Order: sequence, then C-alpha cells, then structure tokens
Amino acid sequence: MMATSKNYILSITIIGVFFFIFGFVTWLNGILIPYLKISCELSDFQALFVAFAFYISYTVMALPSSWILKKTGFKHGMMVGLWVMALGTLTFIPAAMMRTYSVFLFGLFILGTGLAILQTASNPYITIIGPRESAARRISIMGICNKVAGAIAPLILAYFILHDGDAFLLSLNEMDETTRGLALDGLAHRVIGPYLVMTAVLFILGLFIRYAPLPEVEMEQDPDTDTGYAASRNSIFQFPHLVLGVITLFFYVGVEVIAGDTIIRYGNAIGVPLESAKYYTSLVLIAMIIGYITGIIAIPKILSQKSALAWSGILGILFTILAISVPAGASFSFPFFDMMTFQRVNLVLPYTVLFIALLGLANALVWPAVWPLAIHDLGRFIKTGSALLIMAIAGGAILPLLWGYLSDVWGSQQAYWLAVPSYIVIVYYAWWGHKIRKW
Repeated sequence: MMATSKNYILSITIIGVFFFIFGFVTWLNGILIPYLKISCELSDFQALFVAFAFYISYTVMALPSSWILKKTGFKHGMMVGLWVMALGTLTFIPAAMMRTYSVFLFGLFILGTGLAILQTASNPYITIIGPRESAARRISIMGICNKVAGAIAPLILAYFILHDGDAFLLSLNEMDETTRGLALDGLAHRVIGPYLVMTAVLFILGLFIRYAPLPEVEMEQDPDTDTGYAASRNSIFQFPHLVLGVITLFFYVGVEVIAGDTIIRYGNAIGVPLESAKYYTSLVLIAMIIGYITGIIAIPKILSQKSALAWSGILGILFTILAISVPAGASFSFPFFDMMTFQRVNLVLPYTVLFIALLGLANALVWPAVWPLAIHDLGRFIKTGSALLIMAIAGGAILPLLWGYLSDVWGSQQAYWLAVPSYIVIVYYAWWGHKIRKW
C-alpha cells in the first residue's frame, strides 16, 4: 500500500510538471499576439492566426497522438511530445531572423503538435489514476500548475520583447520606411534568446522523462468504467455523452483562449497603454487559479462536478454581458507586483477588462468537470474518446479567429458577444447533456 501511495504521489508530481509546461508554452500566445501584430504589421484578424495555428494542431494531431501512445506507451510518448515541442520552439529562430509571419505560425503548429501528444497522454492519465468522483479535484491541482505557469510566462516574455512597447510604437510613427523596417527586424529578433532557452529545457525534460519512474496505467482496464455499457457499442460515436462533451470542450476552449489571448489586444484597442495591458493575461490566469483552488476545496464535498460545471457556465454568461455593457472608458488603478522587475506598478484597469479577466474564474472548473463526465463508461474506447476530447481544443483555433474578424468589423468590445452562446452550451451539458446515453 505504501509503494502504491508513493507511485501515486510521484505520478501526480511528474504530470504536474507537464501541466506547468503546457501552461507556460500555451499562455505565451497572449503576449505573442500583440508582439507579432506590431513586428509583422498585422490586423486583429491576421494576428489571431497565432491562436489558430497553435490550437488547430490539436485537431490534426490528436488521433495520430493516440496511435503514437498505443505504440510507445506513456513514457516514451511523452518524451516524443517534449522533443517535438523543442523542434517547434527552435523554429522561432529562423522565423525571427526572417521576420516572416508564416514561419512563426509553422513553429506554433509544431509546438501544438508536441503538446497534443502530451495532453492526449496526461489528461486521461490524471483522470483515471485515482477515484473517479475526485477526478475534477486532481485535474484542478494540475490546473493550478498550468495557470501558475501561464501567469508567469507572459510577464517573462513581455520583459524581453515588449518592455518598451509604448515608446517603441510612438517611435515607429516618426520613422521613414527603411528605418522602420530595421526597427521591426530588431523587435522580431528579441524572441531568439527566450526561445533558445525553451528549446534546451524541453529537450532536457524529454531525456528526464525517458528515465523517470512513471508507472504505466492500462486505460482499457480502468476499473471505474461500466464495461457492460461499453460492450454493447461498436463505435465511439454511439456515446452521446462523449460527443456532447467534445462539443462542450470545443466552445469552452474557444472562450478560454478568447479571454486569455485577446485581453491585451482589447485593452490596447480601448486606449490602455501597453505598459499596463501587458499584465492583463496574467490577471486572467490568476482568476483561474482562484477557481482551481475553489474546486480543490469544494469538489466533491461541497459541490458536485456537475454543479461546478453549471455554475461556471452561468458565471461566464454574467461576466461576458457585464464586459460588453460597461462603458470602455470607466476604469480604476490598483497596485500589481511585477515578478520580473521586483517592483510594484500601478495598473490601469477598465471595468470592462476586469470582467474579461474574471472569465478566468468562470472557466477554471469547466475542463476538470467535463473530462470525467465525458470519458465515464467508455471502457475500451477510452483512448479514442480522450483523443476526440483533445481534438475539441480546436475551439481555441476557430473562435478566437472569429473574434478577431468581429473585432475588425464590429469593434473589440462587441466581439465578445461570441462568448455568450458558448457558455450556454456549457450549462446545457452540465444539466442535461452528460446524462444522455442513447441518441
């Protein structure tokens, strides 16, 4: 029993490291979008292809990732995922040297491919390694690892690439075409150092996981699944609660990415200086961390996974409508500690931006709650079901791109109407969708 307990703690610790990596790499996009918008001179719609290239890789690679894991097992599959990610970060070097947006997008696609392999392994692993009724609690712990990294990552990257963002933008307006091109080349080159460091770290972690004592879990033999229900099915699409779970995660990831990846751009669009706006993604992630801590304390003793999911959707609808309704000019300031400079800064925070940041609180428990509800009763189909759920991350590719288009057409604030029907889908799945076992 003691050995089992030690293996359990060790496994959660190692997977927690992976979730930290997910968060660090994923939430860099929040600062990459305004950075590439400036350096490559893009519209909002074009800049949001950062999110599209990154998240669409999950849809393209989720099923191949499942195949890789069947061939390699968890440990070697995770090693492959880390090394593919290292290749993606390395691609940023020639992209920066050439200041070519398409090469940046290609690097992001490769990076997302590596993450797809890691996510396809780690999410079902953490779900079934312990009791099903506390799965949301374990995933919430992983979420804290993910979002702590996500809160730190944009601050670190902003320190290196956008520390003088407002002054740089002002100086661009006074430059001739040749000088402007040289200045933008210099801005593009700023990512080379940080991404070289990330490449080295990811490669070393791949070596580490090869020799780490991570126990294998055979998912087809999960004792918590109802094999009688699964035995009567011969197709993954005969599980309505899974299919509806995939649809729910599609809309959830879409609104999660919209909140985290557009908030800096939104703040800048309504007149907030980059000096303040660059911290906004971190505020979203801090709100998510608060939500995860709530989940760890409340689930399952106070709140069931289904209730947590329903309340998440309701809060998402409320915060979105408030963000759209509040005048863009109404704001306040408050002190914020910059971990890179070890200084306190006074942030300008419009109330409308505050409600976008609070979407992090609404979003926090959706992923932890949907996963155990969606993969329950899948039996031998659980690996394929997990891959389909990972494919739902495509919502993070498509919905933010649609937000970028609506932002160019309607304005950034009105573009957030896109989130309301997404949260309605989440509420539906919490109340009814997860119960359906027959079409």
